[in-house]
Amino acid sequence: MIVELKDLPDALARGHRLLALDLGEKTIGLALADPGLTVATPLETIRRTKFTKDAEALDKVIAEWRIGGLVLGLPVNMDGSEGPRCQSTRQFARNLEHRGLALPIAFWDERLSTSAVERFLIDGADMTRKRRGEVVDKMAAAYILQGALEALR
Repeated sequence: MIVELKDLPDALARGHRLLALDLGEKTIGLALADPGLTVATPLETIRRTKFTKDAEALDKVIAEWRIGGLVLGLPVNMDGSEGPRCQSTRQFARNLEHRGLALPIAFWDERLSTSAVERFLIDGADMTRKRRGEVVDKMAAAYILQGALEALR
């Protein structure tokens, strides 16, 4: 069920975590919130194939980490409008629901999350391009989730 972010904590079972998804064309970055919903941690990156395979990979993560809800990064345009990438993200959420996912799903404006993480990895961590490519998606998911967690406080 798709819910407003502010309603997400009430929809979570006690002790369950939030999982954030940064949906890209080729990958899905995943980040995990602690059970107290205070800190986001990068988890992994899933290489996208077909929706069914992507959803099966998410099912495994959801079961392993006791996930109680999802936060999907919504790639809103700089002017606040929603374009094709937002439509694709919303459709991904609906597809998860149609597939039988019974967890609450909320969206969080992810404007500039990937570029902010890229900038940090270049300037702050002095990472090579290859290494950045390996971690940027899950780091962007953590950036998205941390923003959502802070908004919930």
